[in-house]
Amino acid sequence: MERLKLPEYSFRIKSRDGKNYIFDPLRKKDYVLTPEEWVRQNFIQYLINEKGFPAALIRVEMAFRLNKLVKRGDVVVFDRAANPLLIVECKASSVKISQASFDQVARYNMSLNVNFLIVTNGMQHYCCRMDFKNKTYEFLDEIPDFDAIA
Repeated sequence: MERLKLPEYSFRIKSRDGKNYIFDPLRKKDYVLTPEEWVRQNFIQYLINEKGFPAALIRVEMAFRLNKLVKRGDVVVFDRAANPLLIVECKASSVKISQASFDQVARYNMSLNVNFLIVTNGMQHYCCRMDFKNKTYEFLDEIPDFDAIA
């Protein structure tokens, strides 16, 4: 897989029936190693190892309702009181991050009401803090550590 703009991590990757699979330690299962899954697994490790996010507070592909539709957040992080804190939308490294990417995660946030939104393709990472009172958001220069936002 492509080298991302993240630290390098070790993964359990295996081939089966002509496909590569990567083990997700949070879901405790092998998943087809798609370009998006590669970004998701690397970014989860970044959150845990570099930013101090507890693995126990991270949900992957979390289902939730948005109006009458069921949607899935790529990565949802909770605070220690089990309140949703942050959503990460992962794209394959070949996918350019666009306004549509932010629109997607913003729509998800209509249901979850988290304070932080992240969109990444493994090469570029964008994080913004929501200001619900003023109905605005602010892009941050870097992704904050867990202890700074929880």
